[in-house]
Amino acid sequence: MSQASLAIPTQSCAGGRVRRAWLLALLLAAGATAAQAQATDDEMEREHLARLSNELARVQKMVADAAAQAPTGQRVKFRYDWLESDLQLLREGIDRHADAPRQPRPVPPLRGDYRQ
Repeated sequence: MSQASLAIPTQSCAGGRVRRAWLLALLLAAGATAAQAQATDDEMEREHLARLSNELARVQKMVADAAAQAPTGQRVKFRYDWLESDLQLLREGIDRHADAPRQPRPVPPLRGDYRQ
């Protein structure tokens, strides 16, 4: 190949500008679509977590009813209280995550000077 064929043209043609503008618009549209998809994914996750929390509340009610009707005097007892505690821990963890702000948390500034 000759040096002339490898040279980059110094003049910009209208077709090149149109092509660059089209590529820029395409990239911007793809970025906006990705951001919308992320927002939709976040909303879907929150919806799923809310459903899980509601189902756990129903299960907790069922466990409380079963505990109230459990037979007494058994040699080996089922620990309904432990089950209720674990279900409550699961539910609180889900609720904390679903209600957590999606923005970065503020960080206190560092002092910087450690000499006195």
